[in-house]
Amino acid sequence: MRRRKRSEPPALIRTPRPSLVYRLISYLLVFPIYRLLFRGRTAGNGHVPNEGALVVVANHGSHLDPPLLGHALGRPVAFMAKAELFQVPLLGPIIRACGAYPVARGASDREAIRTATDRLEEGWATGVFLDGTRQSDGRVNNPLAGAALLAARSGAALLPVAILNSHRALGPGGSGIRLVPIHIRIGTPIPPPGSRRRPDLDAATRACQEQINALLDQGLIGRNRLSGAPDSAALPPSS
Repeated sequence: MRRRKRSEPPALIRTPRPSLVYRLISYLLVFPIYRLLFRGRTAGNGHVPNEGALVVVANHGSHLDPPLLGHALGRPVAFMAKAELFQVPLLGPIIRACGAYPVARGASDREAIRTATDRLEEGWATGVFLDGTRQSDGRVNNPLAGAALLAARSGAALLPVAILNSHRALGPGGSGIRLVPIHIRIGTPIPPPGSRRRPDLDAATRACQEQINALLDQGLIGRNRLSGAPDSAALPPSS
C-alpha cells in the first residue's frame, strides 16, 4: 500500500485504475440497469476530479445507490461493506474488485474512519452517505459528520452528489421494484474543513447537506433551457 507523505497533496496521488472485473460489471450490468431499465441520466460530470483522493457524499434512498454512483461518476467509488460479505464465494472477489473494503461487525466508528482514511491515502474516491442509512424520502435529513472528518484527516475535497428517485425505485427492505427514472446530479467540490474541531466539521457537513438537497430540488434532469441540448448521460468508467 502506498501511503501519502505528509508534504504530498492528496490530489497528486494517482487514482487506482478500474480492474477488469469492475469494468465488466459496470458495462455489462450497471450500465444497462441504470441507462435502460431506470432511464438514468447524469449531470455535472465535469465537476468530478479524475485523479486523487475524493470524499463523495450523497443522499441514500436504496441499495441501488453504491453501484450507480461509481458508474455515473466515471471512476470507482469505494464503499464500506460488512466483512462477512467478503467470505461469500464469487461475491467476495467481485465486491473487492469494485473497490469495497471490509469493516468488521461491531467495529467502532474510529476503526471505520481509519479504514476509510487508508483508502483515501491510496488515492480512491471514497463514498459516504451523509445520513448513514437509507431515508424514506430520499433526502439528507440528519447528516453525520463522518464525511467531513474524513476530509479533514486526509485533506481531500468533498463532492456532493444527489441521487434522484432511487428511494422510489425499491420498496422497503429492497423489495418491490418500480421502474421510475433515476437521475444523478453532481455538485461542485467543497474544500475540506480547516480543522477537526466540531464547528468546522459541522459547517462542512451543513454545506454538503444544503447542496445535495438543493440539487434534489431541481428535479429530474431535462433539457438545457438555453441550448435545447440534453444533459450529459452517464459516463462509463475511465480506463
